Amino acid sequence: MSTVHDTASLLPEPAELRVHLRALAFLNSTIGDDEEYCQYTFHADWGPGEEAARMDNGSGDEFTVLFTPAGVLIIGFDHESEMSPYGTDDKEVWPGVVDDVPAALRPLLDEPAFHHAGIGGHAITACLWRETGDTAWRAGPAIEFPAGNEHPDGSDYLFHLLTDRSPETVRAHFEDYYERPVPLDAVRHVLAGHPVTPGITTALAPPAP
Repeated sequence: MSTVHDTASLLPEPAELRVHLRALAFLNSTIGDDEEYCQYTFHADWGPGEEAARMDNGSGDEFTVLFTPAGVLIIGFDHESEMSPYGTDDKEVWPGVVDDVPAALRPLLDEPAFHHAGIGGHAITACLWRETGDTAWRAGPAIEFPAGNEHPDGSDYLFHLLTDRSPETVRAHFEDYYERPVPLDAVRHVLAGHPVTPGITTALAPPAP
């Protein structure tokens, strides 16, 4: 079984995660031909002192990573998950998923991005956090995951480009999504945080019609 606890053990330090998410957003907007349909975006002006990275695959699966002075909160929603509030009688978040979010980060759960009108509440199947000064990523310690489900909260699928950050994996994702070749050297350059040159941008951009 792969769960949010496995994800927590594979995430990098918050500063590295922020750089990686910015790189994914740049790659997506440059490789794609329409920013409106980008899966990965980064919002440096999310709120006072806050930044947010978003993933929305357009099919009902999404995550948000909020970077704040108090720490980082990660919320994921897999619409096909057995743990989805849409599939429960009370339309509430699965027990234990957000119960232990610390007080300093708990107000972030009120973000409109985490609420769906269809259930009148939170759309969450996976949650991780790391308070400023902490030494590890955390997730609900008392979650009782559905038995017999190898991917109960969808975290391995939702966060796969955050836990496997290799240029090869990132390139494969965008090649599959856009159904065209993507140069590995350019992807590697961007993920490494090097300055983006016109040559890199041209190499990544969609081919001329």
